[in-house]
Amino acid sequence: MIVPNLLQHDVLVSRRALLGGLSSLAGVLALGGCTGMDAVGARYDASSLSVDPTLLVTTTRKPVNGARAKPWFGPERASALTVARAKLVPPDDGRLSLAAVGLADWRIDTVEPVSGDVSTLLAQGSGGPDVLIYVHGFKQTFQTAVLDAAHLSDAIRFRGHTMIFSWPSKAGFFDYAYDRDSAMWSRDDFERVLASLVSAPSAGRVHIVAHSMGTMLTLESLRQLYARYGDTATGKIGAIVFAAPDIDMDVFSSATKDIGPLAGKITVITATNDRALALSAQIAGGMTRVGAAEKAAIERLGVRVIDASDAGFGIINHDLFLSNADVLQVIRRSIDTGAA
Repeated sequence: MIVPNLLQHDVLVSRRALLGGLSSLAGVLALGGCTGMDAVGARYDASSLSVDPTLLVTTTRKPVNGARAKPWFGPERASALTVARAKLVPPDDGRLSLAAVGLADWRIDTVEPVSGDVSTLLAQGSGGPDVLIYVHGFKQTFQTAVLDAAHLSDAIRFRGHTMIFSWPSKAGFFDYAYDRDSAMWSRDDFERVLASLVSAPSAGRVHIVAHSMGTMLTLESLRQLYARYGDTATGKIGAIVFAAPDIDMDVFSSATKDIGPLAGKITVITATNDRALALSAQIAGGMTRVGAAEKAAIERLGVRVIDASDAGFGIINHDLFLSNADVLQVIRRSIDTGAA
């Protein structure tokens, strides 16, 4: 079967490492306005993560080895939310480094579970007051999700706390139903994470970037958050970016009507040639996914849409938020303005 082979992560060069190299270069060129010589010189407007490579972790995955050794968290569903700090090791980004050509990657050094709640985790972190939360999509391990969060935050030069919300994915091509159910099962915990962040006195704006199946989880949690707290919670929410959202158009339309002013903060990044979402639509009985829909159809729902159909250079075009300079710039600008 062709598609599963196209979606394999572990080839001679790690997809994560390659995307990391591409996003680092793209981020410098697109966001810094640098020449080629500038790109390999000193890093200006450095991300907080590159200065202090500590990622905040919230996860509904069941810990493995007490979350003290690889793989840290597995695909099973935990009985309670875990909060932790992940100490990362960034790739050497020097002129002649392997990272420059996508042959080196960020890596996890240690994971330290934290006693307390999300507000405790935030108080112990460093960086600016704003928080960037990354919610991963289908077929992700804890490790790949963490590395994607690091790539994204570093590429857009985010200044503040970076957090991953990782839900239980089996990371298998034929486990779509399990992943979808796990994502929805995690919605209450993600709502509680968001509620803790928007109520924390030390926190600034809370920005969310959700990818693929993670958009369904995020949108449902935002719907619950708004239903419970109304406008008192939405004032602290900044940009909401849905990259290649794997969600039914009718479900998306209904949910955006239930989140009040939060809908006006949404930016949807689409690609009509997204092969992963084409397969997802087949699994879903032929229902078009929002991330592969025509721009005009989504704009009618009152959200901002960026059509990245012409931006991809690959076969699948499902990870443009990590690899494409223009898409990264859209995310950066959304966060800079605090809304879509």
